[in-house]
Amino acid sequence: MMRKILIFMVMLGWLATMPARASSEAFTTEDIMFGFEQTVFGLEHRSWGWRPYLVKKFTTPVRFYIHNLARRDRTATVRRFVKEIDRRVSGLSASIVRRPADANFEIFVVDRKQYKPVVRTDIYKNPKAKVPGRCLVRVISGRNGIKRSAAVIVSDEGEFLFQRCLVEEVLQGLGPMNDNHKLVHSVFNDSSRHNRFTVFDQIILNMLYDPRIKPGMSVKQTQDILLQIARDARRRVR
Repeated sequence: MMRKILIFMVMLGWLATMPARASSEAFTTEDIMFGFEQTVFGLEHRSWGWRPYLVKKFTTPVRFYIHNLARRDRTATVRRFVKEIDRRVSGLSASIVRRPADANFEIFVVDRKQYKPVVRTDIYKNPKAKVPGRCLVRVISGRNGIKRSAAVIVSDEGEFLFQRCLVEEVLQGLGPMNDNHKLVHSVFNDSSRHNRFTVFDQIILNMLYDPRIKPGMSVKQTQDILLQIARDARRRVR
């Protein structure tokens, strides 16, 4: 009997350490609208460029190319995540292409020692560029939407960091480029323990890729339609 109790307590401790995968009932529509405004209007790193407080999104199919430069081949995992994005985000078409020249979103999977050289050479094309963060995404955007994105994901510093970086940087490369410490259900929060595409973030991406949301919109321009968009996205994700 004592052994069964001990095993049960160990299992409870293990479950408590797992990131919560909240259902859409765990937060309100107002929480979702707040999350959308905090992540879509702003930039985690202001050096990223074009008009940080306007909507940024792809208006064409997103074509990914995966550069696996790390010792461990992570290609299959990245491919699965791209397929998940395509399946879960209405209004966005995501696919894998065979040539970098055909891509508008490149993902570089690297080991830590490769991180700064790849960012400087392949992302910024500047040997003296500052390299922030533990992983990184760069987005080139304009009035007509995102033109190109490139993410650099570190592979060899544990599964949690790899999965976290993969989800956060790739999703940010699609447009929600800001973080906020109040978003407890989101990967767009550097203090959260999420490393999966949460329901909360699926709703935010579905809102962003709703055709009523246009590149270049301001917070004010979305105010009259955001409530209905949030409700519609919530129903789709369910």
